[in-house]
Amino acid sequence: MQRFLIVVERANHNFSAYSPDLPGCGATGPTVEETRVRMHEAIDLHIRGLKEDRLPVPEPSATAAYVEVAW
Repeated sequence: MQRFLIVVERANHNFSAYSPDLPGCGATGPTVEETRVRMHEAIDLHIRGLKEDRLPVPEPSATAAYVEVAW
């Protein structure tokens, strides 16, 4: 089992998500939670497609951190 970082962003009227380690893999949804669920499904499908095409599955390497900025 691998853990892939996903980034969830607010869009105009919904949310979108992507994984920096899996270019081209993304999902949208009406809520953050629904977007996370859909992204999980998208990653699963993406990896199955890579394996089916006999392409390498990237190792997770992206990390994230928050920084505090006074303004």
